[in-house]
Amino acid sequence: MKKMEKPSKEELKETLSPIQYEVTQENGTEHAFTGEFDDFYENGLYVDIVSGEPLFTSKDKYDAGCGWPAFSKPIEKNEVVEKVDHKFGMTRTEVRSKAADSHLGHVFNDGPPELGGLRYCINSAALRFIPVDQLEAEGYGQYRSLFS
Repeated sequence: MKKMEKPSKEELKETLSPIQYEVTQENGTEHAFTGEFDDFYENGLYVDIVSGEPLFTSKDKYDAGCGWPAFSKPIEKNEVVEKVDHKFGMTRTEVRSKAADSHLGHVFNDGPPELGGLRYCINSAALRFIPVDQLEAEGYGQYRSLFS
């Protein structure tokens, strides 16, 4: 898969929905339990809605009961950037995509110990889902082995 360049703000405003733009470009958060992928468990790949960067797989998704999709780990640790976030009077670790610098959500250390102890709490609005049977057609065929 080729790396995509981040579109301009004008292009993003035309191609993303208002909530997708607010979350990824303005560090917003969708309301708990409202996101498309919160209670969604099909096999496939989750990519950045802005750039198409592969971020997470369904194999690492679990039900944390928090109201947002939760993952135990990204596909490649170096493809997500972690930043300290002091908003709302608390200290959290924000997660952003590396290439597009999209705000994705936050990572917490309260995940299941047997899965590594992390909970990547990610906004559905920051993600696009690609089912396993469509990986090749969408240009992500090299990730099929993650589902074997």
